[in-house]
Amino acid sequence: MDTQLKRGLLDICVLAAIKTEDSYGYKIIKDIKPYMTMSESTLYPILRRLEEAGHLTVRSVEHNGRLRKYYHLTDAGRQKLKDFAEEWKEIMEIYEYVIREGNDNE
Repeated sequence: MDTQLKRGLLDICVLAAIKTEDSYGYKIIKDIKPYMTMSESTLYPILRRLEEAGHLTVRSVEHNGRLRKYYHLTDAGRQKLKDFAEEWKEIMEIYEYVIREGNDNE
């Protein structure tokens, strides 16, 4: 898969994982696992990038004597998910064109 496309899909999956409730790293990885494999070394740079872009915020909460970072989707993050859904419609139209039988331009 194209690296840039995969990177964009990873970002969207992380946002989708926290759209209904705040979450933390391990849980995000667990929630995404049925759809794609993601390691901690992949997740945390994505979370930092999304935070810097204003798509999520982070807060620390003590849990079992350690600080756990919880991530929260911002309005900008919700808009990014909406924009993705609209763009995906266009991507699906292109996909349908590409896989269409008899599309050999002869």
